[in-house]
Amino acid sequence: MSPVQQEQFGKVAVLMGGLSAEREISLKSGNAVLEALQRRGVNAHGIDVGHDVLQQLTTGKFDRVFNMLHGRGGEDGAMQGALETIDLPYTGSTVMASAISMDKLRTKQLWKGIDLPTPAFEVLNGNTDLGAVVKKLGLPLMIKPALEGSSIGMSKVEKAEQMAAAYQAAAEYDDCVLAEKWITGAEYTAAILGQDVLPLIKLETPREFYDYEAKYQKDTTRYLCPCGLDVNKEKEIQDLAMAAFKSLGCSGWGRVDFMCDENGKPWLIEVNTIPGMTDHSLVPMAARTAGIDFDELVIRILQTSMTNSDHGGENSHGGIANAS
Repeated sequence: MSPVQQEQFGKVAVLMGGLSAEREISLKSGNAVLEALQRRGVNAHGIDVGHDVLQQLTTGKFDRVFNMLHGRGGEDGAMQGALETIDLPYTGSTVMASAISMDKLRTKQLWKGIDLPTPAFEVLNGNTDLGAVVKKLGLPLMIKPALEGSSIGMSKVEKAEQMAAAYQAAAEYDDCVLAEKWITGAEYTAAILGQDVLPLIKLETPREFYDYEAKYQKDTTRYLCPCGLDVNKEKEIQDLAMAAFKSLGCSGWGRVDFMCDENGKPWLIEVNTIPGMTDHSLVPMAARTAGIDFDELVIRILQTSMTNSDHGGENSHGGIANAS
């Protein structure tokens, strides 16, 4: 990176930590990003976000923000809106796209409305007839809070008598809980950088599903990249991932998670607008397969903060050669 590029970025705040249930993962991601930026000569400083974050950003005279806050308060549009009130450019998606993507219910309702494939679901609350939900959707089911990430509060239900406990576990994190039809098949993820979808990753875990421990704590999870699909099938799914990403108004960078059932049909699960950047994280793995090392990936994400008139991270840098 040239001195001119460094001057263009100016003083960069890397936001991490925060107050959400994903605080520890955010600290790991944020510190990895901070170190990469500093290795590339960027004037970057880490901020463990508290209630005084806007004051710190203003008094610190920062020029832009690399947002690595996972979960509520950082990934749901709240921080994006706050940064816009002080006219501070930031990485990733805008307020609306961040808010919709964080809300699994609204995401699925939108996809369903435009005929993008997502598993059938029901909304649960304290008055729901859980037996009727089982009868309608069948078993197994995935029970999840609508507004959490990193698989927090999620559980697989294989017997009707497990529904109440699964609902209570999810309801600890959110008033809105989803019961989603279980898709039996392979799990994949598609990382998006600018206008490009990086090579797909196939996830394999001996656990019941790709849960918090499989994501961050276990070494038994396998990540296959290249993913093993033929070229045409991978391209088809990459196109679906980009369509799902753009349908929510997302831009800059992110990750689309999906399942392929036993017949090979893809089913969209969710979009992450601020994916993890730890040593177990998926976006850096996909980038490596595309020939992009971690430090270069971080710089390209930072470039999404080089705003145009509509924040527009997605038009801020060039394409990725041979990314798919």
